[in-house]
Amino acid sequence: MSDDIRSIGGQALVEIGAVFERLAPDASEPLLEAILNARRIATYGVGREGLMMRALCMRLFHLGLDAHVVGDMTTPPLEAGDLLLVSAGPGQFSTVAALVSVARAAGARTACITAQQGGAVPLLCDTVITLPAQTMADDLSPSSGVLPMGSLFEAAQLIFFDLVAIALRERLGQSPAQMRSRHTNLE
Repeated sequence: MSDDIRSIGGQALVEIGAVFERLAPDASEPLLEAILNARRIATYGVGREGLMMRALCMRLFHLGLDAHVVGDMTTPPLEAGDLLLVSAGPGQFSTVAALVSVARAAGARTACITAQQGGAVPLLCDTVITLPAQTMADDLSPSSGVLPMGSLFEAAQLIFFDLVAIALRERLGQSPAQMRSRHTNLE
């Protein structure tokens, strides 16, 4: 492999673009509906997927939604009418599965972002969004791309989540300025 950053970057962008080319035009609709119908939203993921879930939670907060990251001290309990939104790119993480079970037992709805829709975690969830991208479940195959391990899935998540935020902003009738007004001033 070349160490030309432009060449590698171009190849990475092609791989990310291919994920979106494989999505149906209405692929985000079930997630949009789940979020819009939730009273309160909690997000969770592990590792780098967890960082993408935190990024999504931040945008949901910027939209004025009652959104929290599981594990933060201020995250309230979930109950009926709430949504637990998790990430399980490879389809299974034991901590994610446990949290989905807790949320379901409390009466909350559950949604999963994954690349492996037949995985244990997606099968537990009410709503499943599949991003067709390489994760650590299939990163050693001969067709692996330039991005290592689960990076393709995580990069696709970041873009997908910002597109979801744009769609939510439009459905909620908010302006970019309204979103910006909720951004912290403590940086």
